Amino acid sequence: MAKLPTSVDKIIKEHGPHAAYPPKSGFEGSHEPDKLVKTHCCYCGMQCGIKLKVKNEKIAGFEPWMEFPFNEGRLCPKGVQRYMQNNHPDRIMGPIQRVEGKGFDPISWEKAMSKTVSEIQRIQKQYGNDAFAMLSGVSLTNEKSYMIGKFARVALKTANLDYNGRLCMVSAGGGNKKAFGLDRSSNSWADLKHAKVILVAGANISETFPTLTHYIWQARDNGAKLIVVDPREIPFARTADLHLPVRPGGDSALFGAMLKIMVDNDWLDHDFIENHTSGFEETIEAVKDYDLEWAEKESGVPKDLIYKAAKLWGEANTSFLMHARGIEHHTKGVENVLSCINLVLATGRIGKPYCGYGTITGQGNGQGGREHGHKCDQLPGNRDITNPEHRKYISEVWGIDEKDMPGKGLTAYEQIEAIHRGEIKGMISICFNPLVSLPNNNYVREALEKLEFYINIDTFLSETARHADIVMAGSLHEEEEGTVTTAEGRVVKINEAVPPPGNCRRDGEILMELADRLGAGNKFSYPTSEDIFNELRVASKGGTADYYGITYKKVVDNMGVFWPCPSEDHPGTPRLWEDRKFATPDGKAHFNPVKYRPASEVTDKEFPVVLTTGRVVSQYLSGTSTRRIGKLIDQYPEPLMEIHPKMATLYGIEDRDLVKVKTRRGEAEFPAHVVETIREDTVFIPYHWGGKFSANQLTIGNLDPVSKIPEFKVCACKLIPTGKKGSETRTETAYQSWL
Repeated sequence: MAKLPTSVDKIIKEHGPHAAYPPKSGFEGSHEPDKLVKTHCCYCGMQCGIKLKVKNEKIAGFEPWMEFPFNEGRLCPKGVQRYMQNNHPDRIMGPIQRVEGKGFDPISWEKAMSKTVSEIQRIQKQYGNDAFAMLSGVSLTNEKSYMIGKFARVALKTANLDYNGRLCMVSAGGGNKKAFGLDRSSNSWADLKHAKVILVAGANISETFPTLTHYIWQARDNGAKLIVVDPREIPFARTADLHLPVRPGGDSALFGAMLKIMVDNDWLDHDFIENHTSGFEETIEAVKDYDLEWAEKESGVPKDLIYKAAKLWGEANTSFLMHARGIEHHTKGVENVLSCINLVLATGRIGKPYCGYGTITGQGNGQGGREHGHKCDQLPGNRDITNPEHRKYISEVWGIDEKDMPGKGLTAYEQIEAIHRGEIKGMISICFNPLVSLPNNNYVREALEKLEFYINIDTFLSETARHADIVMAGSLHEEEEGTVTTAEGRVVKINEAVPPPGNCRRDGEILMELADRLGAGNKFSYPTSEDIFNELRVASKGGTADYYGITYKKVVDNMGVFWPCPSEDHPGTPRLWEDRKFATPDGKAHFNPVKYRPASEVTDKEFPVVLTTGRVVSQYLSGTSTRRIGKLIDQYPEPLMEIHPKMATLYGIEDRDLVKVKTRRGEAEFPAHVVETIREDTVFIPYHWGGKFSANQLTIGNLDPVSKIPEFKVCACKLIPTGKKGSETRTETAYQSWL
C-alpha cells in the first residue's frame, strides 16, 4: 500500500494526532479578510448559504450569510468547519504517479496527461471503448456533472459512466418518476412550517441535515404532529408524537398496513383519486390482507402505533412526508419509496399550500447531479439514454451523430463486478471514493487492483486514490465557479473564492484538456463555467428537469431559482403540481402496487443480528475531507457500534468493549456504544471510515432491480466479544485511518 506523498504521518508521530490539522481558533487574517465571498456549503443537499473570508488568496474563516432564504445564517458543525479543508497540509498539490514499492512521486502535468491518454487509447484499442469506464460524484457542480456526461460519451466514447448518487438518491428518483413522471421534491421547505402532520421516514435529520430541523420546529410551534419512522430513536425522534421503530427491511409492510387502515376508515380524497390518479384499485388489492397482527410481525412496529400513525396521517388537513436513505438503501428501495407516495396520493395532499412530499438529498448536488447526464442511463434534462427522441435531441446539441452516442452502461457496483469478469480494464474517477462508499469493499479493493490503468482526480489522497496509477490534483468547491441544485430543487450559485493552490488545476480544465487530447477538443471549448451552464440550459430544454429559463444573473438576483423554469420570463416553480397536471404520459399521478417482500439477506442461527449503517453529525460521506478536520474528528473520532442494553447483556458486552462484527463478506472490530435508542435486535455502525474501520467491509452488494442501489441498510451479522476494551491508541489510529 502506498504512503501519503506528504509529511502528515511524520507530523502526527512527532506532535500527536491533532498536529496535522489547522488550528482550532481559525487562521491568521480571519478578522481582517481581503474579501467576503457569498457561496454555499460544500456538504449535504441543503447547500446552506455561507460567506467565506479570503486573506492572501486563502480561505481564512467564514461569516453567516443571514439573507440566504433557506438557512438564514444557520450552519451545522460540518458547515462551520468546512473552510478548514482549504489550507490542509494533506492537500495534493500537483499530479503524482505511483512508483511500485515506493509510493507516489510528483510528475508534470504533461506527463500525467500524455500517460493517461495513451493508456486510454491502448485499452480501448485492445478491448473496446466500453472497457474504459468512468465514475463521478454529485458533490460536483451542475456544470461539471453535465460536462462529465458529455465527456464520457463524446471524448471517452464509453457507455460505462456512473456516479456515487447511485448510492444515495436513485431509489427516490425511480419512485418519483414512476409516480409523478418527474424527479424532484414537490415543495420548497417553506411549506413545512404550516403542515399539521409531518412524517419523516429513514432520515436522521437532526444529525445529517441539521439546518432543516428549523422548519420542522416551526411547524411544531404551529401545532404540527410529528411521526418518525426509524429503527433508532434518533435525536429527532425523541420529541416526536409517534416514533415507529421499524425493523430494517420492514418499511413497505408498515406503509402498506397504514394504507389498508386508511382505506378501511375512508380517510381518502376520493375526488383526487378519481380525477387525478391511476392504479388505485390495484394498489389497495396488494395490501388487502395486511392486518395489524401481520404488520406488527413483519415491520417490527407495535400494532397500536401503526394504527395511530395511519389515523394521524389520514385525518390531517395538511401534511408533508419526507424520506431519505433509511428507506432507500434496500433491494426494494424503489418499492419503499412508492409505498410512501401511495400514502400521499391517497389523501390528495400534494400540489397544495403546506402539503407536500420531499426526498432529502444527502450529497451537495445530489439533486442537480442526478439530472444532467452522468448516470449510466441518463442524458441532460433527466432524459432517458435509451429513448430515440432524447438521444436525437442531445446529439444535435452536442454536434455529434446519434449513432455515435453510446447506449446505457453499467451502474457503479455493476462496474466493479465487470472488472472482476475482465470486461472493464481501465477507469477514471473524480470525486468518488468507492473503496469506502461501496458495499463489500474488500471485493471493491480486489477490483481496483485488477485494473490495468486507473486515474483518479481529487484534492486529497483518498483510500481509493491510493490504488491509482496517476492522481491528478483537482479543485475544491470554493476554487471553481458553478451552480448546484439544493434538495428543494433550488438552483444556487457557487462563487470561486480562491484559485487552486500550487500546481493544482480546476476540475473543468482537467477534463477539457483530456477531451482535447482524445480528439474531441472542438466539443469542449468553454472559456467560463457560465458557457457550460448556457449549453446545459439548451440541453435541458423540454426535458422534465428544464433549466432553460435559468441564468446566472437570475440565480444571483433571486438567491436561487426553482426548476422547472422553461423560459427566461418564468419565475421558477417552488411548488409542483398545483395545476394537477403531472409529468406522466396520461397527466395523472400513478399509484403503484407494492407487495411486501423480505430483505435479500435475513437473520438465521449463524448470523442472528441485524446490521444497519448510516451517518453521524460530524462526518460527511466517505470522510475524505471531514476526517481531516480536527474539531470534527474530536466530536466523533472513530466508528462505534450502537447496541441495546438487552442485547449487550445477552452477549456480556459493556460500553466501549471491542466487539468483532462478522458477516458473510468480512469482519471488523468496533467499540460498543450501549444505548437504549436502538432496536433490541439491531446494531448500527456509521460508514464514514476506511480500512479496518470500514463498516462497508460487512455490507452486502445486492442491488435494487430498478435503481441498482445497494442494500446498505440491512444485512445479517454475528457479534463476537473480544474481551478487550477500546483504547486511546485505537482512537488515535482512527485519526489517520486514511493512511
